Amino acid sequence: MELAQRDKTMSKKYDYIIVGSGLFGSVFACEMHKKGKKVLVLEKREHIGGNIYSKNISGIDVHKYGPHIFHTNNKAIWEYINNLAFIRPFVYSPLACYKGEFYNLPFNMNTFYQMWKVKTPDEAIRIIENQKAEYKDITPSNLEEQALQLVGSDIYGKLIKGYTEKQWGRSAKELPAFIINRIPVRMRYDNNYFDDIYQGIPLNGYTEIIKRLLQEIEVKTNVDFLQNKAIWQSKGDRIVFTGRIDEWFDECFGKLEYRSLRFEDEEISKENYQGVAVINYTEINVPFTRITEHKHFANAITPTTVITKEYPQEWNKNCEPYYPVNNEKNNLLYEKYFYESQKLPNVIFGGRLGEYKYYNMDQVIEKSLEAVNKELNLS
Repeated sequence: MELAQRDKTMSKKYDYIIVGSGLFGSVFACEMHKKGKKVLVLEKREHIGGNIYSKNISGIDVHKYGPHIFHTNNKAIWEYINNLAFIRPFVYSPLACYKGEFYNLPFNMNTFYQMWKVKTPDEAIRIIENQKAEYKDITPSNLEEQALQLVGSDIYGKLIKGYTEKQWGRSAKELPAFIINRIPVRMRYDNNYFDDIYQGIPLNGYTEIIKRLLQEIEVKTNVDFLQNKAIWQSKGDRIVFTGRIDEWFDECFGKLEYRSLRFEDEEISKENYQGVAVINYTEINVPFTRITEHKHFANAITPTTVITKEYPQEWNKNCEPYYPVNNEKNNLLYEKYFYESQKLPNVIFGGRLGEYKYYNMDQVIEKSLEAVNKELNLS
């Protein structure tokens, strides 16, 4: 028995095997490496970085999985990310296009002037309140009724309905009301999309940050951990899993639902295509939800430009899961998987897919650091 235990110990090469090289996994790997732990990172894709992976194309840093703007109110997290890369200040001010008309986002006095030609907050409030009044006595049973009760018919019809239905792949009347418990409306001329104190984009791209985090750590790409789950588990004392929690358990309770995206990149022989980083297309009959022109994130001076059209789609096993569908049915199903995960003392589930929750980048870093601290307190 003693010999068998010794052989089992000898077969374990790593303190932690981390599945996924996105922010959660990479931060965890870096911090554990600093503490002298032996770490291996396994990445299913051909590149590191998960969904924040960026690639230089003709001198332009292209966000390959949609635009990522780092924003936070957490000073400690802001300092953490700035220690990894130079974060260039950037104010995200997208536009919305509806039937050839352009509106500023988020909903603010510029938007209301463009929509109604009103110039004062009192005028805008009066119109919104008049439109909301028609729905004030109903208890919203779906997203459409909720939105109409919050902002009225004009804003909903032009700037919310089509975009939301494309994003979710179903009618707003079929979506639960709680998806939009509130809609930010600013009664000031302010196109800054985020209210966070700290905002910016890494000057040389997000991939630089992941490279810095993993620079002294063994990484294997093009490796599907779950295809050889037992073998990899035998090589590590602890597993950090950032993939789909339902897939870990072979979907034994059923599949959790996700939304996916398809991206079409195009390099265009002109210096400037649309004059802004992002334009949302809110008409239902326009198949994509937005166009990103990446050079505007860093004011790149290049003779060409790169744009990306973003097409939402239902998730299947042939595409990447991007967003958990956190409706009541899926949240109840997730609770079953979460309960099972608590029976695995040597496995940590983290990130959007591992925790089945939408996180911004700063929240992912914060959650990863919390997991690190918990581990170190247990050891």
